[in-house]
Order: sequence, then C-alpha cells, then structure tokens
Amino acid sequence: MPTTIRYYYTHVSPWSYLGHARLGEIAARHGASIDYVPITLGAIFPRTGGLPLAKRAPERQAYRMAELRRWPQRLGIPLNREPAHFPTDDRPAARLALAAKARGHDIAELSLALMRACWAEERDIADPGPLREIAEACGLDGAALLEDAESEAGQRRLDEACQAALADGCFGAPWYLLDGEPFWGQDRLELLKEALENR
Repeated sequence: MPTTIRYYYTHVSPWSYLGHARLGEIAARHGASIDYVPITLGAIFPRTGGLPLAKRAPERQAYRMAELRRWPQRLGIPLNREPAHFPTDDRPAARLALAAKARGHDIAELSLALMRACWAEERDIADPGPLREIAEACGLDGAALLEDAESEAGQRRLDEACQAALADGCFGAPWYLLDGEPFWGQDRLELLKEALENR
C-alpha cells in the first residue's frame, strides 16, 4: 500500500517553513507521498488551547526567538526572525494553495514560495498582489486562482481542511501524520523519518 504523510501547515509559521523542504526530501527518499493541507491557526488554536503569539507569556516569546536564531543557522535556511509582514492573516495564502490543489496542482513549490515570501523576502502574503505574483512565478494562473480562492468554495475548502486537522488531533503547525501517528514540529522530522524506515 502506498505511504502517504498528511501534512498540516500554515504559510506564516516559521517552523512550517523550516521543515517544508526537508519533509519533501524525506518523503522522496522513502517512496512516500505527501498530502499538503494548508490551514489557518485561527481555527485551530481556539479549539485546542493555543494562543496567538502576542498573547503568550514573555518567557515563551523569548524562547521562540532563541530557537529562531538556532534553527535557521543549523539548517542553512535564510529567515528574518522579525519580518515586516508578521503577524499577518494566513487565510488568503491557504485559500490560494487549496484552490491550486483543487485544480490538481502539486502545491509543494507554491507553498514553499509563499513561506519564503513571508520569512525571507519581506512580502505580505495576505495581499492579493504578491499572492498573484507568487502563483504566476510558479507557473500557475494567479488571477484565476485568486478568484477561486476568494469564492464561497474557496472558504469552504479551508473550513474543511481545518476540520480535518482537528479530527486528526492537530493543535499546531507543522503537523505530520503517518499511519495515524502524529508528529508536531519540524524538530520531529527525524522521528518521522525513523517511523518511515521502520514501516
């Protein structure tokens, strides 16, 4: 039976960004496919006890910044710890990616480009202009995807993705699911790799 990793993420999560390409590499090495499912944490946190960054205790915020110094250096991935457009609404980018997925596109490259725009390129991925440009740079019809993303169907796809995430126990991003076993955070990718090796 083919192996599939279900991957819930938000484009405005630095941890999703830091793990995105590595997940693809791990899956490819082990002959697994990835079901890319962008979500909005605005629908996840209220149901699972999570807090938006600004509402977290200062100690938690300070530790987050320490980790955001360590991991990009360790991985060699460019990341601005305090990007100009963060926090920003993660729903427009999620709806855009889900619209592309609904049309049969592999959204791995698009999603990485959206994350990179936020965390390395100082672009606002809640703004339709950059969203269209990023989609077109990935060879997609940006205008058509935006129209689809902002429709009722576009919002319904996002709602359904978030409901699926909650049903799978997701309370943060990135969230990887293999054979019903959850892995939370890009720092669990080694454990996910071991689970793939031991299947």
